[in-house]
Amino acid sequence: MRTRIYQIDFLKCVFIVLMIIFHLVYVGDKFPYAKQVVYTFHMSAFLVISGYLANMDKSVGRFAGQVKWLFVPYAVMESGYVVMASFLPIREHIDSLTPALFFDKLLLHPLGPYWYLHTLIVCYLIYYAVSRLGKRLDPVSQVCLFGVCLFVVSRFLRIMSFDNAIYFLAGVFARQCGQGFMQVFRPSWLAAVPLALFCVFSPGGMDRFTLQGVVMTYLAMSLALAEYPYIRPKARRLALFVGENTLSILLFSPMFTIITKRFVPLFSFDPTALLYTAVSVVFVVAGSLGVAWLLDRLRLSRWFCGKDRLLAVY
Repeated sequence: MRTRIYQIDFLKCVFIVLMIIFHLVYVGDKFPYAKQVVYTFHMSAFLVISGYLANMDKSVGRFAGQVKWLFVPYAVMESGYVVMASFLPIREHIDSLTPALFFDKLLLHPLGPYWYLHTLIVCYLIYYAVSRLGKRLDPVSQVCLFGVCLFVVSRFLRIMSFDNAIYFLAGVFARQCGQGFMQVFRPSWLAAVPLALFCVFSPGGMDRFTLQGVVMTYLAMSLALAEYPYIRPKARRLALFVGENTLSILLFSPMFTIITKRFVPLFSFDPTALLYTAVSVVFVVAGSLGVAWLLDRLRLSRWFCGKDRLLAVY
């Protein structure tokens, strides 16, 4: 059994918190430049990590079960999000929801943060097929074939963005190189220097769909990893707990981010929005983990995610 890499959980904590912060409409509107910076690397890093952790050495039955229990919570939450978008005045509002549009969003072009799970499922399916059919190929050839398949599916079927999938591919390539995660993604405080230079002098390239976006993703991961050894033990345990439960936070956070709009008038005295942000992040994380805990207590997790416990505990 592969030893758990705690630095990965720490990275997941950092990037899920950044996701929450800039999914808060008030924060995103108040700090659009910071939002642009973070959107360059936060979900890209998640895809890199997912690609690195992807294990295709499974029977067809085990793999089908893994995909099934990723699709079920995705389908439940994406369906709810699409229906909600037809009623609530959100930015992704749907004026007229039809069955055809509903299934288009569910199966092909998801709304909200659930595009990540949709991309992950498609990448898993293609990667597993390549691993099985090309098992006689050497690892580098497998990665090349996988990349070609991702490009063909994204270009002609248009069910995902190749610009997103390439980060998953990068994670797979890093794993196939045979190096440990910490050998590929090296921690460095100096990563802050080129990262800052990109942000100041090349704002036009701050997009995860550019080469600069790829470099910024690596630099952001490197900088976050440099922070890990200096986190105090109690704070580290909390961060690792959050990092191990990012799936629950991703799934349930939209239920709570929309409520945080009600908090804005309460913090109108703070022009920095720091108090609003801190309270909202704690509210969203606690609410999301609370839903996962409730599903466990009601014994519904088995039907929702195929496991007795959705909430992981360190």
